Amino acid sequence: MAKRITIDMHTHPAFSETICLTPEQEKFAQDMYGLYKTEVSSDEMQLIYMDVAGIDKAALLPLDLTSTAGGCLASNEDVLTLVNKHPDRFIGFASIDPHDPAALEKLEQAFAEYKLSGLKLHPSKQRFYPTEDCMEDIYAMCEKYNKPITFHAGMSVEPDTLSKYAKPENFEEVAYYHRNLRFCLAHFGWPWTQETCMLLLKYQNVYADTALLYFDSAPEFYEQVFTIDMGKKWIDRSFRHQIMFGSDDPRLEMIRMKRAIENMDMRQETIDLIMGGNALEFLGMEG
Repeated sequence: MAKRITIDMHTHPAFSETICLTPEQEKFAQDMYGLYKTEVSSDEMQLIYMDVAGIDKAALLPLDLTSTAGGCLASNEDVLTLVNKHPDRFIGFASIDPHDPAALEKLEQAFAEYKLSGLKLHPSKQRFYPTEDCMEDIYAMCEKYNKPITFHAGMSVEPDTLSKYAKPENFEEVAYYHRNLRFCLAHFGWPWTQETCMLLLKYQNVYADTALLYFDSAPEFYEQVFTIDMGKKWIDRSFRHQIMFGSDDPRLEMIRMKRAIENMDMRQETIDLIMGGNALEFLGMEG
C-alpha cells in the first residue's frame, strides 16, 4: 500500500528568513497578523517542525494588502523563491489585491510563469465581498488555469478585520455560478459552521479546512465544532471528500492540530483523505 502523503494546506510564510529581511518587514507581519511575539525563523527550522509533526508538504499562503495596508505578507515572488528552494516540501499559492488595476496581470504571471498552485484571498482583510464585480475576471482566470482559491472565511482575530465580508453564505453565488472553480473556506467558516456545511452539501466544488482557532485546546475545540455543533457523523458520512487539514502555522502548532484530527472518531479512510488525499484533488494533483 502506498504511503499516505500528509499536506498542511494552511500555513503563512511571512516570517520566513528568506523573505522577511528587515525589522520593518518583521513588524509589519506582526502587526498584520496580531502575532506580536512571533519572530523570524529559518527555513531549516520550519522543515524540522514539519518533520516532527509528520507533515510532508505545506501550502504557503501569502497575502497582498497593498490597498488596505500598504504592503504584502509575502509576495508572489517571495513564495516562488521558497518553493524553488524546497520544491519537494512547499506548495506555493499566489495572492493579489482585488482592487489593484493590475491584479489580473499579476495573477496570470503567478499561474503561467511562476507555476504557483492556487490563489489566497482574505475578504475581511482586503475589504471585498466575494460577489463583487471585480471578482468575476479573477474567478475566470482561476478557471482558465484550473487553479483553486483558498478564501479566509468566518471570523478573523487579526486586527482591522470585519467578519461581515467572510460569512460562508456570501460564497454561495460563487459556488453556484462557477461550478468548475474549486475553492476552500478556510477555518471551516467558524462560527458559521452550519452555513459551511450547507455549502459543502450543495456544491461539490466547495471545500473547507481545519485551521480553526481554538479557545482551550485543539482536541476539545474540534470535539465541540465537529461533533456537537455539527452532527457527530456529518464529516465521516457526507463531507469526507471535501475537508482538508490546515494548521494555521505559525499562529497554531502543526503537531497539535494534526494529532487532534488524527485522534477524532472517524474512519481511518476519512482521516487519510483529510490529511492529504483531498488536498491532492483540490490542487489538481491527483496523478
